[in-house]
Parts: sequence; C-alpha cells; structure tokens
Amino acid sequence: MTWTSDELAKVGNAEELRVASYRTDGTLRPYVTIWAVRAGDDLYVRSAYGAGNGWFRRATASGTGRIQAGGVERDVTFTTVDPGAQPGIDEAYHRKYDRYGPAIVGSVTGPQVPAVTLRLLPTT
Repeated sequence: MTWTSDELAKVGNAEELRVASYRTDGTLRPYVTIWAVRAGDDLYVRSAYGAGNGWFRRATASGTGRIQAGGVERDVTFTTVDPGAQPGIDEAYHRKYDRYGPAIVGSVTGPQVPAVTLRLLPTT
C-alpha cells in the first residue's frame, strides 16, 4: 500500500498526529499525540525523548498501529528509515516546527534521532 496524494497532504499539513500501536491480542493501545512530517512521498515520526519513550517502545515492539491526523485514519506499519533520508526528515521538522524554538525542535532533529525515527507505511 502507498499513501494517496490527498493523505500525504492532509497528514503532512496536520499540526499533530495521534498514534497508537496494536497489542499482541489485536486491540489498540490508547493514542498518543506527537509531531509528524512528510518528506517526499513518505511520512515520519520521531521520539522526542529517545528510545525509552513509551509510545516508541510499544510501536517498535508491535510493528503495527494506527494513526489519525488531518482527517485521515489509517492502519500503519512502523518501519526503520534509510539513513540517507535523515537530512530530509530533519529539514521537514525544521520547516514545520521551528516556530516552537530551538530547544523543542532540537529534541527531534540532529545526530541523536536517527535511531528513534520511524517511517509510517499504510497497511489498509
């Protein structure tokens, strides 16, 4: 599955994204609100508080979840990111969120975040 142009625009332009992972029994965990960006034809999320952040741990353990943003709701797979994509993802975060100041944007950009970056791939 791929994102439609409309979905990419809506999710990419949404200020925030709600993400939830699936439990092993198939039920959905509670949603957590985070930032997300569009870089090219892909959508990405990053853990601002490192690999120990609860939503990130659960998303990587599960591998699947659901997102809501900009009127779009889709099941997704959480995948790793090609290292070559990281500069474009940083740029997208700066372009979208720099108005919040360097401290907060710095938590989701720079050399510490590639390990806590996930690509969102639609599954339904």
